[in-house]
Amino acid sequence: MKLTAEQIEKLYAFTRQHYVEYYDLQTELVDHLANAIEAQWEQNPKLSFEEALRIEFKKFGVFGFMDVVEKRQATLQKKYNQLVWKELKTFFRLPKIIGTLAAVGIIFYALKLFQQDVFIVQMTFVVLVVSFFVGIFWLSRKNKKNHRKTGKKWLLKEIIFGYGSFTGLMNLPIQIALHIKGDNYNDWALLLVSFLLIIMALAEYIVLVLIPTRAETFLKETYPEYELVN
Repeated sequence: MKLTAEQIEKLYAFTRQHYVEYYDLQTELVDHLANAIEAQWEQNPKLSFEEALRIEFKKFGVFGFMDVVEKRQATLQKKYNQLVWKELKTFFRLPKIIGTLAAVGIIFYALKLFQQDVFIVQMTFVVLVVSFFVGIFWLSRKNKKNHRKTGKKWLLKEIIFGYGSFTGLMNLPIQIALHIKGDNYNDWALLLVSFLLIIMALAEYIVLVLIPTRAETFLKETYPEYELVN
């Protein structure tokens, strides 16, 4: 015996009632529940839909679907981090590495020239941090607007548009800015700071611009059903 379309819709409602807000996770759980209920009916055709669902849900334990959600979040966060890392590595291969090294050199000489003027150097780091959080806010707002339009949330999309783990990276330039003083630093120290600054700027570009502009491609690769329901 197979589930009806109405019963499938009830399963979607059931997952939402149990705090699963992402459509991709809802679909995975609905598929699992539907297959399990149909398997139960093969053993005991007299079971009602509600009884079979209750039996299957108990197997998830006291925390319900939370473990499934957390594992999926960890998997997709790892996928997102790999996407960022893959894009970052391209800036250290030909021909992009030429531009990267040139940018490091420009920052190095600028820091060497202005290192006595602490305010100018600190403002460079502040601008980087502020632009990052403004960009995250804008992407998050854009994603919420899209969610209101489609009525569906996708976990990977939430991560791409504002919930990536790279937000914590912006604490680094703040710490560097706070510890900079109007001293004469040796070239190696300035070179290291220049390199870190370029890495953070590239990460910001990748997180705020590059990956979001390719989001539709990543989402279609991850979710075969994405194009059908959007």
